[in-house]
Amino acid sequence: MSKIMTMRDAVVRFVPHGSSVVMGAALESLIPFAAGHEIIRRQVRDLTMIGPISDILFDQLIGAGCVRKVIAAWVGNVSAGLGHNYRRACEQGIPHRLEVIDHSNFTISLALLAGGLGAPYIPTYSLLGTDIPRTNPTLRESISPFGGEKILLVPALQPDVAILHVQRSDENGNAHAWGNLGISEEAALASERIIIVAEEIVPHPIIVSDPNRVLAPSFKVCAVVHEPGGAHPSPVQGYYNRDHEYYHEYHRATRTAEGNAEWMGKWVADLKDRAGYFQKLGEGRRQGLQLKEHRYAAPVDYGY
Repeated sequence: MSKIMTMRDAVVRFVPHGSSVVMGAALESLIPFAAGHEIIRRQVRDLTMIGPISDILFDQLIGAGCVRKVIAAWVGNVSAGLGHNYRRACEQGIPHRLEVIDHSNFTISLALLAGGLGAPYIPTYSLLGTDIPRTNPTLRESISPFGGEKILLVPALQPDVAILHVQRSDENGNAHAWGNLGISEEAALASERIIIVAEEIVPHPIIVSDPNRVLAPSFKVCAVVHEPGGAHPSPVQGYYNRDHEYYHEYHRATRTAEGNAEWMGKWVADLKDRAGYFQKLGEGRRQGLQLKEHRYAAPVDYGY
């Protein structure tokens, strides 16, 4: 049975108040902004956001009052610096206080890997000698039973839902993704359920023709949303480039709480859906993000 539905239906059905949500698992690319904006429009509250560097999507969700807790390596704008909404929430409690659990990109990946494996934790040397264990009470120092050296135990994370943007998927959630995937596979395996947001919906035979490119098991996918351009302003390999100016515009606009409220109304709250978003963005700007050249991979032979 087809799992295709609208973004609104996917968010209403599968991202309830209080959910723990992985987004932006591919770091700077494939960020599901369309899904994040729908979460804001639906006024979902008390979320725990989990991710690596997270870029500006977490900052937007924080500024909209959707987030209670952040488990991440960084919340900001890789084009401009620390997110203004994140900083206001931490320093001034605007719109409200955040609980923050610090990680590095690497230890977030270990936590999700442990969750996907069903293991309680994964040991690492990483972070020993840093300040992160001091600010993250979930990490535990231990002694290796083999060599006797000090190690750090990273506890598993098993989020309620992972929202993953991909290049293409069939109607059941068998999805192909390529380029920089970051920790997308770990996020998919660790999460209870997955929402796939796809640039294209393709017939199943296209997916099975290249099984090694399948991102996650379809039985964990609860919804498939066809949303071309749904990762803008982040890039999607083979489809469109990063909108650098958008990131800079956002950083300038959200420097104050009043500016953030104005930006949020203009780009999210006052828009019905992604079609309205692109109408506001303008076709000329969107065309300027199209690929300058195509670079196709060599075909592979799955014969036997």
